[in-house]
Amino acid sequence: MQAFAFSTTRTILNEPGSAKRLAEICREQGATAVMIVTDPGIRKAGLLERVLPGFAASTLPVAVFDETEADPSDATVLKASDVARGHKADLVVGFGGGSSMDVAKLVALLASPDCSQSLSDMYGVGNAKGRRLSLIQVPTTAGTGSEVTPISIVTTGATTKAGVVSPVLQPDVALLDAELTLGLPPQVTAATGIDAMVHAIEAYTSKHKKNPLSDMLAKEALKLLSTNLVKAVKEGSDINARSNMLLGALLAGQAFANAPVAAVHALAYPLGGHFHIPHGLSNSLVLPHVMRFNAPDAQTLYAELAPIIMGKAYKSGTTSKVTAQLIDFIEDLIMEVELPARLRDCKVPENFLGKLASDAMLQQRLLINNPRDVTEKDALDIYRAAY
Repeated sequence: MQAFAFSTTRTILNEPGSAKRLAEICREQGATAVMIVTDPGIRKAGLLERVLPGFAASTLPVAVFDETEADPSDATVLKASDVARGHKADLVVGFGGGSSMDVAKLVALLASPDCSQSLSDMYGVGNAKGRRLSLIQVPTTAGTGSEVTPISIVTTGATTKAGVVSPVLQPDVALLDAELTLGLPPQVTAATGIDAMVHAIEAYTSKHKKNPLSDMLAKEALKLLSTNLVKAVKEGSDINARSNMLLGALLAGQAFANAPVAAVHALAYPLGGHFHIPHGLSNSLVLPHVMRFNAPDAQTLYAELAPIIMGKAYKSGTTSKVTAQLIDFIEDLIMEVELPARLRDCKVPENFLGKLASDAMLQQRLLINNPRDVTEKDALDIYRAAY
């Protein structure tokens, strides 16, 4: 067996309604002042009203930063860190989707008295150092798995993103409360659900660091996600489906935190950077086409996942036929949950595909994990197939 290392969030609490006890959980972590990082949509939806009364009752000081945007910028991270320092927070809560949780990770490090680095020094793998503040993550979407990953993605320019990947960003507590996801719109549920499936599929086929634990988690994640996605989209008040999606996203997060993602994400990032297409939808748009490209090198692994993802729709056959069957199934699933299926549906101009391909090549951190090498011409061909 190949040597491997595996790490994840220390404590995972999976309990509908548990967000009401957030202040109590912060106290248990030794907090004396808490900073919640969230976004305007969470504030508008009233989800904070489920947690703030607990802080008032416990007299635990809490500050709320609710200015996180989709694809958060480095300026947002720095502004939130200033707020945390001003509040003298010793515990940070990420409360929301992946953007809020990613910002919270960096705030917990940058606002720490022990931090001597600038944000620009942290970009890359293993560059962020030091001790951070305590960190609790409360996801309100079932997608990114950021509550169990040591990764934060930041928009660093008009169209570019950079990642901070470091064990120091691994959260202390992940709190899964499916009640927080009941109000998610169907399209958000669909896009984040496909995002989580991408995490599991890419972890299972990753060229580097794939291991028995990440494989086990990826398969269980795909079982939960594929059997609950349609119900969660079409029957959004089903708490069981919502709970299963939330847990599936977490398991997928654990998988790809240890066996990293690859070309789907590399090709998705430029779509978000240039056209502000939500990350989950960006992944969904290129997923089947990257899988077809990867099939010559990854079909054995895809065939292993096929019966898990397809369930009763699976039909045995040769490895290549099963792989083709799986990709067709995923395309049908994307249509069934009513996500846009083509780049043109998202107003991506055809004459921009070359720029997308060249930008995707900048994501070597991800592309090195792909089961098949990707050239700029390959990336352009994939975008053309997705167009």
